[in-house]
Amino acid sequence: MLSKNKIKWIHSLDIKKYRETEKLFVAEGQKIVGELLVSSFSTVALYATDQWFKQNIHLGKYFPNESEVVTESELQKVSFQKSPQEVMAIVRIPEYIFESKNLKDKLSIVLDTIQDPGNLGTIIRLADWFGIENIICSMDTADVFNPKVIQSTMGAIFRVKLYYKPLEQVLPELINAGLPIYGTALDGENIYTIPLSENGIIIMGNESKGLNKNLQSFIHHKLFIPNFPVGQKNTESLNVGVATAIICAEFRRRLLG
Repeated sequence: MLSKNKIKWIHSLDIKKYRETEKLFVAEGQKIVGELLVSSFSTVALYATDQWFKQNIHLGKYFPNESEVVTESELQKVSFQKSPQEVMAIVRIPEYIFESKNLKDKLSIVLDTIQDPGNLGTIIRLADWFGIENIICSMDTADVFNPKVIQSTMGAIFRVKLYYKPLEQVLPELINAGLPIYGTALDGENIYTIPLSENGIIIMGNESKGLNKNLQSFIHHKLFIPNFPVGQKNTESLNVGVATAIICAEFRRRLLG
């Protein structure tokens, strides 16, 4: 049975400052927790219904010492979801060491002030789908360990590393490492015709304001996603998640071609 203090403690992890103090975050749902348990992440506590434990006995060797059977009503009290899914885990936040040289031969994403948790989660899933292992976020990008972001990654968070860095300091490091920098712009070149490299950095800007002006000088290649038919008035802009998907898909298509 979950005590009042335990419930209060779990609820506190919905707030960023407490996640940072405790160095913990919450993961919920059968798919996400299933992927968590077989990942390199450290699970501190596991709360699930008796049915879930019975159905997942094969994962028993991954259960933490604090694994507790709870009722559906207890999960309802602690869940951050409208419809709790039988299991919740408390997870230790990993500590990644950022070194620009490790990105030299890879395609990576930089996010400038992405504020919507759903958009961030979607981009993490896209990165995972396209084999992109690293995402560098501006300091004011949404917190990846927000429960809404974790939920929307659908487990991709356990395979994609996120770093929070001052971009004006990091981008020169990446340039010095020999990485080409790509960014979207209305005056950019057609992404379907411009040459694209196998490695590099793709910068995606804020949902409403686009890329910070202070970062535009770092871009080597401006990319534009054309609408069809060209010149016809269409939707004003693309959602940042959709735009990221199109750009990543085109980079990877070139490899297949």
